[in-house]
Amino acid sequence: MEQSTYLVVMAGGIGSRFWPFSRTYLPKQFHDVMGVGRSMLQLTVERFKGICPPENVFVVTNRDYSELVHQHLPELPADQILGEPIGRNTAPCIAYASYRIAQRDPQAVIIVTPADHAVLREVEFQRIINQAVDAARHHEVLITLGIQPSRPDTGYGYIQFLDEDPNSRLPMGLKKVKTFTEKPNLELAKMFLDSGDFLWNSGLFVWRADAILHAFHQYLGDIAEVFDEGTHLLGTPEEADFITQAYTRCRNISIDYGVMEKADNVYVLPADFGWSDLGTWDSLHRMGHHDADNNVVDGDALLYDTRECVIKTPADRLVVVQGLEGYIIAEYDNVLLICKRTEEQRVKDFVADVKSKKGNGYN
Repeated sequence: MEQSTYLVVMAGGIGSRFWPFSRTYLPKQFHDVMGVGRSMLQLTVERFKGICPPENVFVVTNRDYSELVHQHLPELPADQILGEPIGRNTAPCIAYASYRIAQRDPQAVIIVTPADHAVLREVEFQRIINQAVDAARHHEVLITLGIQPSRPDTGYGYIQFLDEDPNSRLPMGLKKVKTFTEKPNLELAKMFLDSGDFLWNSGLFVWRADAILHAFHQYLGDIAEVFDEGTHLLGTPEEADFITQAYTRCRNISIDYGVMEKADNVYVLPADFGWSDLGTWDSLHRMGHHDADNNVVDGDALLYDTRECVIKTPADRLVVVQGLEGYIIAEYDNVLLICKRTEEQRVKDFVADVKSKKGNGYN
């Protein structure tokens, strides 16, 4: 385990596609989504044990969730929980953490991960991460992990890569990125899958601190300028006030659009370790434990003539289901959702309607 390896966990999202389980006051990263007794945030941090020391783990979250992070990770010092005053997408989030880490350790190699992904094969995951860390340590490259696609999924972004250059001095396995494509339609996704040179965009990144800061200066100079002005305040009692005003000056922009799609030193490391971003109810159905009728059940339920469903309900509520096929049945707090799995993209519309017609008590 290298002392100069750092982990940044992005844990500020709301996860509205997972409503009503994921709510504004308790987003999905703080839930036991997989039914294993641990929250997504806890599973994420545990996944990196042995890769970086605990004192090098940073969680970036909305300030409203800082206490929740502390409750789920009580061993994490408050100084390692970076609170954002407002959401500004992934570029300002990564800039904040990267500047903070670079100030402490200019030689740092930084791993960036979302807090709400699932990984089934953790030994293989750690092998791939260590491979990426070693490559980033010795080369000024921006590495993203690309997942071998198993189906033409329209819910993921795709990365197209180039064939390996035999004259490249980079480690074997790393492939130069050609293009990024956001969530394609089904026809295009099928073409990507058939071509063999596209991977799912996992949102996992590895790079040296100096490499990502150089990229910010080159491609997101306005954000770099903001953080350059306050670098000396990071790690001091003035940090929170500086971050409050800094975020008002930062654009709402993703690291993919702001840096990765523009930089010429972006590489992808193909991987296959049982990954899902668990962004939707259907993804939980794919990743969960299936009964004989291909249902995924987390709760006290009796099922009759029911198949291909995902059911997640409170443990103290008996649920009896008869005659459903391909449905989501999800209850949390004061909301019960019953929805066709094929129509789950409408969940965001449901949330918007509930907010406008019923107020803020349900979102």
